[in-house]
Amino acid sequence: MSDNELVGLALGGDRAAFSELVERHQPVVFRTALGALRSREDAEDVTQDTFVAAFRELARFRNESSFRTWVLTIAWNRVRDRRRSVARWLRVFTSDRNGDGRPAAVAEDPSSERALVDDETYRLVRTLVGALPPKYRDPLLITVFGGQTFEAAGRVLNIPTGTAKWRANEARRLLRVKLTARGYGNPERTQSP
Repeated sequence: MSDNELVGLALGGDRAAFSELVERHQPVVFRTALGALRSREDAEDVTQDTFVAAFRELARFRNESSFRTWVLTIAWNRVRDRRRSVARWLRVFTSDRNGDGRPAAVAEDPSSERALVDDETYRLVRTLVGALPPKYRDPLLITVFGGQTFEAAGRVLNIPTGTAKWRANEARRLLRVKLTARGYGNPERTQSP
């Protein structure tokens, strides 16, 4: 059954149809929120808030975009609300995936030399992504962490598709320049990572 058919059933009072929409789209909403907020707890809250809002506002869905894009727009608005707080940003960039300063895969084997290198790289990339101007960072997060197309990112951010693509690519370029300046990668390389 298509998303549009499920929306029609849900509008008619079929809660199971809406549950199916949640099941289909919850992973991408969660990944997008997690990529933007870097906190599992906050991402779970945003995901839940998103689908509560989608249920309440379902009658406003007009099929002008896909249901996925519509629900991601709701999620992105919730993400932006959470990111506005200065205290929130301080917590985001002093926390990690495990609560111990290291990414999940590294925390399991802290004694290996590779884990230390991965930990350092993870922290650096996290810091550099966080330092990007929001207009570049947001399209990158939506396309990379959310797994969305540039068109969907444009709709979520209310910018043209070409602008979303350019900004995401500019974010990659800025990250590449900063990483190269710190001795990561090949300075001769000119393609996107």
